Amino acid sequence: MNTAQTSKRATWAYAEQHRGDDPVLAAARRRAEELGVPAVGGGVSAALTMLAASAGARTLVEVGTGAGVSGLSLLRGAGADAVLTSIDVDADRLHAARAAFRDGGFPAGRTRLITGRAEEVLPRMSPGGYDLVLLDGDPLDVVDNSVDALRMLRPGGMLIVNDALADDTVPRPAVRDGATVQMRRAERMLLEDEQLSTAMLGSGTGLLVAVTRPRRR
Repeated sequence: MNTAQTSKRATWAYAEQHRGDDPVLAAARRRAEELGVPAVGGGVSAALTMLAASAGARTLVEVGTGAGVSGLSLLRGAGADAVLTSIDVDADRLHAARAAFRDGGFPAGRTRLITGRAEEVLPRMSPGGYDLVLLDGDPLDVVDNSVDALRMLRPGGMLIVNDALADDTVPRPAVRDGATVQMRRAERMLLEDEQLSTAMLGSGTGLLVAVTRPRRR
């Protein structure tokens, strides 16, 4: 690794620890480790809190609950009366997430945890009824989940795709595994949608953010 690459890596690492963990997030990360499930890092956690706050989000949906780190981060930025719906196939992960939300001071009424597959749950959710959707589930389903998420968002709503660089393989054309290909397809689909404003953020292994433009009168 040359000097420029080393410097860039150091800058990224510094940004990732900008806010740092508090005891509640640290406990949630320990539960994630015990369950053997990934948890978003400090940079993504901070970005999710900031994005939820900037969106003024009151109705949020998350695909891929994990142990509650990302959901807790979203709730911390969302409005005081915001409700998070979080979907995961694993009931043990949802149990861990409940503990994280409780530790974070969020009553049970602020969360709606659903055990199930996103491709079965999302199509049943109200169109235009949500302010923010975070996709952090199976990358092989990210294109279909993105289509559902856009249907669910209100005008001006926000879609966030975590690990949008697929562990840094998306920028490498020679890499053609399924997860990488699907993330490229999702990025291209969102970029080409004239009703969206998009950005790729460098936090973690990429946050792809798309905001639906308010309809013109």
